[in-house]
Amino acid sequence: MTNFLRRMAVSCRNGVATMPWRALAASSFVALVAACSTTPPGEDGKARAILEQGTPPAEEPAATRPAALPRVPAGQSLRAGQPLSHFAQVTWASLPPAQVADDAVLWRAFLQNCQAVIERGVRGSKNGAMAAPGPWYDVCQAAFDPAKAPDPTRAGAVRQFMQNWLQPWQVMAAGKPATNTVTGYYEPLVRAARKPQGAFQWPLYAVPDDLLTIDLSSQFPELAGKRVRGKLEGRRIVPYDSRAELQRSGRQPDALVWVDDPVDAFFLQVQGSGRAQLPDGKVVRLAYADQNGYPYVSIGRWLVDKGELTLAQASMQNIREWARRNPQRVQEMLNANPSVVFFREEAVHVAGEGPRGAFSVPLTAEHSIAVDPQFVPLGSTVMLSTTMPGTSEAMHRLVFAQDTGSAIKGAGRADFYWGFGDEAGAMAGRMKQNGRMWVLWPKGKGAPAADR
Repeated sequence: MTNFLRRMAVSCRNGVATMPWRALAASSFVALVAACSTTPPGEDGKARAILEQGTPPAEEPAATRPAALPRVPAGQSLRAGQPLSHFAQVTWASLPPAQVADDAVLWRAFLQNCQAVIERGVRGSKNGAMAAPGPWYDVCQAAFDPAKAPDPTRAGAVRQFMQNWLQPWQVMAAGKPATNTVTGYYEPLVRAARKPQGAFQWPLYAVPDDLLTIDLSSQFPELAGKRVRGKLEGRRIVPYDSRAELQRSGRQPDALVWVDDPVDAFFLQVQGSGRAQLPDGKVVRLAYADQNGYPYVSIGRWLVDKGELTLAQASMQNIREWARRNPQRVQEMLNANPSVVFFREEAVHVAGEGPRGAFSVPLTAEHSIAVDPQFVPLGSTVMLSTTMPGTSEAMHRLVFAQDTGSAIKGAGRADFYWGFGDEAGAMAGRMKQNGRMWVLWPKGKGAPAADR
């Protein structure tokens, strides 16, 4: 993001740099968090934090298959888009073998992604950050046709369908296959109440009424996927209030919930979305809705710079412990990060579906990634080749580019969505691997294209 737009709140989704870390050395944690400089997620790392979790909610109903493919009105054609130059066509034989734990989950995610790509094409609004819909129509039509669709209960059938219909294109950088960092993220759980009471004193805000979000992409296509945020003073648009300014103003936005731990509340903002468990046991999702426009600043780095912790001590546990020992300075610490994320509330009722990413599709655990849409258009089907968190064990997954983050920059850069809860958090927290990716694009339609 450019400096002016970053100041005015240009962000792709969260408005805070994010990368989850639990089982990470303290020195690595601070270095990575300090490297983050804006969100929805800094520029070389996503600073998401793993929280000590409560008990996950009871089992939820199974996710259902999308009902139908949107119909293209008579006389309307879906855009073919503008082919991108940083891809090299390769063969399926050159790809690593895909590892699929559950073909039914993969197929449901493919149908959901198809539905979203075609739906955006039918609506007709151009967005250069997204995959061109035209090349996908025949593939998606076949996917929704019972006579042509694979049987997801038969092992390998979904992969065979993709091999029949899609052509792999390797993501390139400087004329050679791109290798970049693959991190992980997840959906945390915090304890919260509807009103401030007892330990529940740390608010998570709804979107303020006076926050302006300006989209200039219709006039300036190079700003596709970017937003300018601010507020109106007279006839001028100025930067919105920082975290400290909101505190001093005495006119804080309405709070959706109040969390019982300031560090938990802070890092749910860093994560960009999460779930809150209320005293009556009900669990609600707090989904990213907007952001105040300031780049993320690491509180771990602030504590080190202030001499409160050493680099080796700056773990999440020690940051939380410092806050407990210094309650009178907690707000000072939090104010070191001017970025504030605003939320909207969503019901949690479908198993396996995460919060909606930048593609406005619910993320699917282990089948959704955040990408840099300048290199991989949102809505693309992707083969991701990396290794399991903290190991050299191969990890080759069929995934969908459904999210973004300002820390997720460059060819081949990805953030892998692990899902909800402790286990997902542990995996995400350990993940900082090298990886490569291939976009799987409809055969006979040329190179992957952006919707322009």
